Amino acid sequence: MKKGDHLFLVDGSGYIFRAYHALPPLTRKSDGLPVGAVSGFCNMLWKLMQDARNTDVGITPTHFAVIFDYSSKTFRNELYAEYKANRSAPPEDLVPQFGLIREATRAFDLPCIEMEGFEADDLIATYARLACDAGGDTTIISSDKDLMQLVGPTVSMYDPMKDRQIGIPEVIEKWGVPPEKMIDLQALTGDSIDNVPGVPGIGPKTAAQLLEQFGDLDTLLARAGEIKQDKRRQTIIDNADAARISRELVKLKNDVAVADGLESLVLQPPNGPKLISFLKGMEFTSLTRRVAEASGTDASAVDAATVVVELGEAAHGPDVGAGETAQAAAEAKTGELTPAALADSVAQAAVNSKIDVNAYVCIRDIQTLADWIAEARGAEVVAFDTETNSLDPMQAELVGFSLATAPGRAAYVPLTHKEGAGDLLGGGVVEGQIPTRDALALLKLLLEDPNVLKVAHNLKFDMLVMSRHGIDVTPADDTMLMSYALDGGTNGGHGMDALSEKWLGHTPIAFKDVTGSGKSFVTFDHVALDRATCYAAEDADVTLRLWHVLKPRLPVKQVVSVYERLERPLVPVLMRMEERGISVDRQILSRLSGELAQGAARLEEEIFQLAGERFTIGSPKQLGDILFGRMGFAGGSKTKTGQWSTSAQVLEDLAAEGHELPRKIVDWRQLTKLKSTYTDALPGFINPETKRVHTSYALAATTTGRLSSSDPNLQNIPIRTAEGRKIRTAFIADPGHKLISADYSQIELRVLAHVAEIAQLRQAFADGRDIHAATASEMFNVPIEGMPSEIRRRAKAINFGIIYGISAFGLANQLSIPREEAGDYIKRYFERFPGIRDYIEETKAYARDKGYVETIFGRRVHYPEIRSPNPSVRAFNERAATNARLQGTAADIIRRAMIRMDDALAQAGVSTRMLLQVHDELIFEAPDAEVEATIPVVRHVMENAAMPAVSLSVPLQVDARAAHNWDEAH
Repeated sequence: MKKGDHLFLVDGSGYIFRAYHALPPLTRKSDGLPVGAVSGFCNMLWKLMQDARNTDVGITPTHFAVIFDYSSKTFRNELYAEYKANRSAPPEDLVPQFGLIREATRAFDLPCIEMEGFEADDLIATYARLACDAGGDTTIISSDKDLMQLVGPTVSMYDPMKDRQIGIPEVIEKWGVPPEKMIDLQALTGDSIDNVPGVPGIGPKTAAQLLEQFGDLDTLLARAGEIKQDKRRQTIIDNADAARISRELVKLKNDVAVADGLESLVLQPPNGPKLISFLKGMEFTSLTRRVAEASGTDASAVDAATVVVELGEAAHGPDVGAGETAQAAAEAKTGELTPAALADSVAQAAVNSKIDVNAYVCIRDIQTLADWIAEARGAEVVAFDTETNSLDPMQAELVGFSLATAPGRAAYVPLTHKEGAGDLLGGGVVEGQIPTRDALALLKLLLEDPNVLKVAHNLKFDMLVMSRHGIDVTPADDTMLMSYALDGGTNGGHGMDALSEKWLGHTPIAFKDVTGSGKSFVTFDHVALDRATCYAAEDADVTLRLWHVLKPRLPVKQVVSVYERLERPLVPVLMRMEERGISVDRQILSRLSGELAQGAARLEEEIFQLAGERFTIGSPKQLGDILFGRMGFAGGSKTKTGQWSTSAQVLEDLAAEGHELPRKIVDWRQLTKLKSTYTDALPGFINPETKRVHTSYALAATTTGRLSSSDPNLQNIPIRTAEGRKIRTAFIADPGHKLISADYSQIELRVLAHVAEIAQLRQAFADGRDIHAATASEMFNVPIEGMPSEIRRRAKAINFGIIYGISAFGLANQLSIPREEAGDYIKRYFERFPGIRDYIEETKAYARDKGYVETIFGRRVHYPEIRSPNPSVRAFNERAATNARLQGTAADIIRRAMIRMDDALAQAGVSTRMLLQVHDELIFEAPDAEVEATIPVVRHVMENAAMPAVSLSVPLQVDARAAHNWDEAH
C-alpha cells in the first residue's frame, strides 16, 4: 500500500445483524433454509462495491476487506471476566447463516478476515493503523460508536444505512468530544450491551461535560473532589476503578499480529460466474440478474453452487454477536434506517405473503389484548390504526383500534360499537367490548414504548386522536410520507388503497363497502364487528407490509434525509398546532358577512345594468351565453360540454382588454366566495369544547412540499384585497395575549438568486436593498432614489412572474400593457440577468432527463409528463418544474424552521405557541409579557433554518410583528 491508496474495512459482524434485523424472515424455497441475513448481507455488499466504483460513496477504494468476530472469548475476558457475560445466544434461524455469509464474502472475491482471541474491532483498528503507516487512508464501513475512537485525519467512517460520512466533526457533533476522547467517554458511560461497567448514572452528555472540564479520564479521577454536584462527585470517586477497567475494555488494540498483510487486500472485481453460481445456489434471483448485467455474464450458462452449511465454532462462535443482535434490534425499533440494498428482499418477503382478511382476530377481552400488547412490544415494528366516528380528529370518538405485529398477523379491538344501523331507535352498545379506559391503559404501554417503532398511514390523525386520550405515540413512521418522499408528483397518489394496489398487488376493502354511502351511510361505530374487524385489521396489515416495501426504498432513491429531516419530524409539530387551534371572533365574522352581502348585492345591480337583463350570475351557462352570445365578446372558447368557458382566466383576460362587465363579475365572484367560504362558514368550524378553530394540515397533498390546510382552508384567504384582509381581523389572540406573524421576505426570489447564482440579485439582498427597485434600476436604467412607483411595480411583476414562467400575454394582462411591450420587458430581463435564463433551461433539461427536479435539500418533485408529445402539456410541466425547485426549496426551509421552533421557544423559557402556517408565514400566540422575548427567537430560527445542511449565499429575512389580530400583525 502506498500514499494515495484507500482501504475500505467492512464491519462484517455489524453487517450481519443489521441485515438480519432489517427484514422479515426469508427462507430458501427449495429446502426452507433461513437465508434472510445472507440475502441482506449480499445486497448490502454488492451495493457498497458498486457505489464505491461509481464514486457515489465519494471514494474509490484500492483495498477492501470484510472483518468478522471469531468467537465470544477474547483477551478482554482475561481482564474482566464479566465482559459480555450477559449476551444471550443469537437467534436460532441466524445461526446457520454465519457460515453462509462468510462463503458469500469469498464468493465476492473479498478477503474474509477473523482471528481467534480478538474482536473484529481490534482487527479494524490494526489495519487502519497499518494503512496510516503506509501513507494511505481508511474508511470503516460501520456506524458503531466503538470504532469512532479510530477516526482521525486519515481514518473516517461511512454509515451505509444513512449514506453518511463520519469524520471528526460528526463525532464531536454526536458525542460532544473529539475521537481521541471517545475511549474516556465510553469508560465513563459504560456499555450495557457489552457489560462494560462504567460509572453508574453518567450518560454521554455528562461525560462530555466532565471531559471538557478536566481534559481526560486520569485528570478527572485525580481531581474528582472538585466536582460540585455531591452525588456525582461521590459516584465517580466510588467507581474510579470501574472507570479504569472500562477504559481498558473499550480501548481497541491496534497492534494485532494479523496474518494477512495489506498487500493481500487489494480490491479485485468479483469473478462473475463464481459469484453468480453462489447467488443461484442461494436462490437470490434479483441480485443474480443485477450481477449478471454488471459483469456481462450469461447467468443461464452458470450452474448453481451447492453451498454447505457449517455450524462449527469457527463459522460463527457459540454466542457471537448477541450484543449486536440487541443493538441492531434496538436501532430498528427506534426508527433507524433499513439498509438501502435490502429493497428487493424486503419487498419480496412482504408481497409473497397473501392477505387473508378472514384470518384476523377480533379482541374482546382484556387478557387477549394484554397478550397482543406484550407480543407487539417484543416485535421490532408494529403497525397501528384508529377507527373513529368522524374525520375530525378533534371531535371524533374512538370506536376501536387495530394492530399488526407481522405480515398477516393483525387484530382489531372494538371499543364503542353500537347495535343497529345508526337510526334514532337503535344504538345500544354491543356487548363483549373492552372498556375504553382499560384498553387504552394497555395500549399506552405500547404506543409510548421507546423501543418499539410504531407505523401508521397518515400518522398525524392517529397521533392527534391518541393525544386527546393522553397518549404520546413515539417513535413512529408514516408510510404515506414515505411514499410522498419517494414519489412526490407521480400519478396515483399516496393513499393506502392506491399504494396497496401498486406495491402489494392487493385491493383493500373500501371504506364505503363497510359503512355504505349516501342515505345508507352509517358511522363506523354502527358497523358489525365481523366486517369492522376485516376492514380495520386489514388496514394495519397493509400498512405494515407497505412499511417493509417503502422503508428500504428511501436510501435506494436517496431521499432518506427528506423523510427523516423534513417529513417525519413535522408530524408531531403539526399535530400540536392543530390541537392548539386559534380563536375566531364570531361578531366580526357576522358583521363582515353582512358587508359582503351588501357589496355583492350592489355589484349584482351594476352587472344587470351592464348586461341589459337580469340573469343568474352564478350560472356558467347563462353567463357564457350573455358574454359570448348576445354581447359577442371575442376570445371565447367552449368546454367539452359545449358551453362557453367562463373561467376566472377567461374573465380576467376580458377585463384586461378593458371590458367592465367581466371585471364586475370577477369582483362579484370574489365577494360571494369570501362570504360563503369564510364569513359564513368559519363559525361552523369553531370547536364547541375549545371554542377555537382547528384547521387540518396535509403534508402529502402538493407536488412541491408546500402544506395545504382544510376544514377550514386557511391557505387561500386573499390578502391583496381589502375584503380578504378584513377576514384576517377575525382571527384574534386570547385576552392577555398577542398574535405574532413572522413572514419570510421574498424567499423564493432569494432562493432563485442562490441557485441561479445571480450576482446582481445576491448583492442586492446582501445589501438589504429593495429587490424590486434594484431590479427596476438594472432593467430600466433608472436610479433607485426617486423611482416612480409604477416602474417598481412592473419590476415586481416581472420578478415574481419569471419564477412562475409567465408569458408575454400573462404579463401584459397583469400590467395592462400591450403584449409587445410585455415581451420586450421579459427579453430585457433575461438580457440583464442571463443566469436566470440559464437556470430555467438547465432545469427543464434536467427534468426531461430525470423525470424530476430536486430542491436544494434533496426533495424530488416528479413530472412524468414532461416528455409528453403534447406541446401544451409539455410546456406546462416545464414551467411547473422550473418553479418547483424554488417553491419546493422555500417549502423545505419553512418546514425546517417549524421542526426546530418548539424546542427553541422552550429553551428560551417562553410559553409562546405556534398556531398556524400559511405559505411563507408562521403565526404564534404569545402572552403580552413574552412578545419582546419571542420575536428574536422566532426570527433566528427562521432565518437560519437552512443551516447547517445548506449555506445560502443570500441571507434570509423575516418580518415579524405582534398585534391583537392576524391582519394587524401581518
